[in-house]
Amino acid sequence: MGLLKAKPLVYRPVKDVDLGPHSDEFYLQANVKAPRMTGILVKIFARLMEIPLLGTLLLYILKGNNLIHKLITHAELEEPPLFVPLHPFEDPKEQEVKCLESDLSPVRQVQLATECLPAIYSEKKPSFFRWTIMDYHRAYNSGDTTPFMVAERFIAAVSQSANPPYQMAFFIDSNNEDILRQAKESTLRYERGEPISVLDGVPVAVKDEIDCLPYPTTGGTKWLHKERSCKDDACCVKRLRLCGAIIVGKTNMHELGAGTSGINPHYGATRNPYNLTKIAGGSSSGSAAVVSAGLCPVALGVDGGGSVRMPAALCGVVGLKPTFGRVPHSGVLPLNWTVGMVGILAGTVEDALIVYAAISGEIPSHQSSNIPVHLPLLGLTKSISKIKLAKYGKWFDDCSDEVRLCCSQALNKLQEHYGWQTLEVTIPEIEVMRLAHYLTIGSECSTWLDSIREKYVAEQGWDARVALNIYGAFSSKEYVKAQKIRNRQLQFHKKIFTEADVIVSPTTGVTAYSIQDDALKTGELDYVNGAALIRYSIAGNFLGLPAVTVSVGYDKLGLPIGLQFIGRPWSEATIIHLAFAMQAICESEQRKPEVFYNLLSKDG
Repeated sequence: MGLLKAKPLVYRPVKDVDLGPHSDEFYLQANVKAPRMTGILVKIFARLMEIPLLGTLLLYILKGNNLIHKLITHAELEEPPLFVPLHPFEDPKEQEVKCLESDLSPVRQVQLATECLPAIYSEKKPSFFRWTIMDYHRAYNSGDTTPFMVAERFIAAVSQSANPPYQMAFFIDSNNEDILRQAKESTLRYERGEPISVLDGVPVAVKDEIDCLPYPTTGGTKWLHKERSCKDDACCVKRLRLCGAIIVGKTNMHELGAGTSGINPHYGATRNPYNLTKIAGGSSSGSAAVVSAGLCPVALGVDGGGSVRMPAALCGVVGLKPTFGRVPHSGVLPLNWTVGMVGILAGTVEDALIVYAAISGEIPSHQSSNIPVHLPLLGLTKSISKIKLAKYGKWFDDCSDEVRLCCSQALNKLQEHYGWQTLEVTIPEIEVMRLAHYLTIGSECSTWLDSIREKYVAEQGWDARVALNIYGAFSSKEYVKAQKIRNRQLQFHKKIFTEADVIVSPTTGVTAYSIQDDALKTGELDYVNGAALIRYSIAGNFLGLPAVTVSVGYDKLGLPIGLQFIGRPWSEATIIHLAFAMQAICESEQRKPEVFYNLLSKDG
């Protein structure tokens, strides 16, 4: 009897699944069965996986132990697969927004975004704050400082941060000569009284997954640029340059985006500015850390599995992932083309809005080209009424006690201050969605790298080497079933959004954990912590939904905690409104990181 095949799991049709607060759906916690491995252990494991028959057996056991066989491989679903989460435009009927005309230039869109900001800037700032884009612009206009002076301070700060005792590993590449050239040109424009936009002269960092001249695009590797040269700026970078932004370099990232810690054995572990012994999160680790440390008010990342929102939350900054198809993806490494999106990391919601306006817009030869862009009128956020926030209690509470308490208190304050309503809902099969997303992002990464990876096995970090072997183990049957789960989950979420405006959750299940010395040279495999970090991120990527995280407090060690809002397709204005409201409530409690640079002051 033991040899007989187990009866397959049959999923109920979507229409028969109750999404109400009293649903009989069982909440399955992450079932991760994989020990943490670094150093010699991860090397041995990688070697074993590369032995043909033994490797196949190990991967089969891993997939079985982590319920992929039960929940995906052998499961039966009636839904057809959904391969790309492109959403037809349905007006989300957002409140207090400015609708942009089509074909506007990035400069014009930035100008309109500044008109959406609160009108009052003279209010007393809290005890700790990060300089905003508008602060830079006003300082340049007044002559208090210049882009060239800021560039010099930036270069000095990066040099200091890269060396002991900090060793922050913010950047993979940064060209001082190019930075000073851009800064000199911007300074001359201000001297003539002709700045291009409020972004003129503002330092902006770019994740090394996005093409940006004069730098190679490495994806956090030592070899990828040998096979794929960077010949032009990505579309999002071009739009920022048109606005006068100073591109200051390529930020560090987890190798090939194949992890959540931001520990890169080739370029160093990006350290958390709030505690140098802790991770910054991944894979957009450097972009989150440079914003947190004050080196840039904004940076670009790529979010394939929470890779913008997760490090933003761990580093105490804002992370915005737009709707799939909202921002051009040309010039971005196609590591995960149906789940990845260019995202924004910023010190404030206002700065995220300005950069969102700069990089959003029509995408040539794309079916979402004519989707209108709505910008939130942040000065009128208080007048927004009848917002309904969906909360799945069992999922919301599946985190550390400190994260749960902090996020619950923040949500209560938001409700009390604005009178918004929370609806208790059930989001079924969340763990199934996590596994289906992992299968999808892994398959897409493996497929793109398939023809070139074997040439550079010896140059890969050991943790990435293991991850790529796992990615390559998924079958076409499993991939198609994962896409059936994608369709199923999208239907669940659409049903929830008929009743609620957003879904609210913590951003991560835990705060930043410690960087162990044994992980610095080999990287680390830590799928237990990884699952806790991405627990709340998956729907944004797998279903192509917009999502934003904002800092709402700290744990007992002073490490940041983020709260997340997930919106309907194309409802960026609504989630930005909510993030702004949450930011205003928590603003007075913001704390200064251990590593912080004040680039608008000559004293740093």
